[in-house]
Amino acid sequence: METPREPHFFKPLLPGFQSGVAIPLDFYSKHIQGAEINKPWKLRADASDQIWEVIREGRTLTKGWKEFTEAHDLRIGDIVIFKHEGDMVFHVTPFGPSCCEIQYTHPHADDAPTFSYDYCFLAEVTPTNQKDDKMFLPVEAMRCGALNQQCKEVKLVNKEGKSWTARFGFSESDGAYYISRGWRKFCRDNRCTNGDLFVFNVVGDGTTTPLLCVCPERKECTELLIKHFSRIDGSIASTSRN
Repeated sequence: METPREPHFFKPLLPGFQSGVAIPLDFYSKHIQGAEINKPWKLRADASDQIWEVIREGRTLTKGWKEFTEAHDLRIGDIVIFKHEGDMVFHVTPFGPSCCEIQYTHPHADDAPTFSYDYCFLAEVTPTNQKDDKMFLPVEAMRCGALNQQCKEVKLVNKEGKSWTARFGFSESDGAYYISRGWRKFCRDNRCTNGDLFVFNVVGDGTTTPLLCVCPERKECTELLIKHFSRIDGSIASTSRN
């Protein structure tokens, strides 16, 4: 396969993204590994003529990345495409959760959507939800501002930032949201086995396609897992219905 002249990769911005962004292993192996360790990346975007220098530590962009994200008003749920133009110069194009390129011509704070990313829930991989290709969210998810009954699809995002599109619906009889037509593939592609647990962080603004991101190691996620394992009966109130 021919190597593209301007190779690129994309990253969904998950909670905690300002502390650093990881370069995908495949891109790193093909285009970055072996480059000068101390040579900073130079990021540029259409929003301005400024060049931003960002330090790379291994496969992670660290020092300077936070300043770049703040200058471009990047938020959880955005998707950023890095296009390598050569000599560690990257053209960065940010897209909003609607998958449309972000325009910076009308920077009015009042026009910006309000994103919710403070709701987490625990999901278990079971024989039934894999067979039915259907996984229920907890009833408490009804209070999450990122979700609504008009939403028809969601994106499931793993810790590496890879996403899967799944159907999203609401069951009147159960009074709960559910994921289908994509849940089984997500489990299969991530090599899940029955009994595996995920803590998902829901990201969205209530109007665009929400993201269900596998939660990084953070206090809220750890507490959910501890609560689960402390239950004598081993039941999970927030996930699937067998």
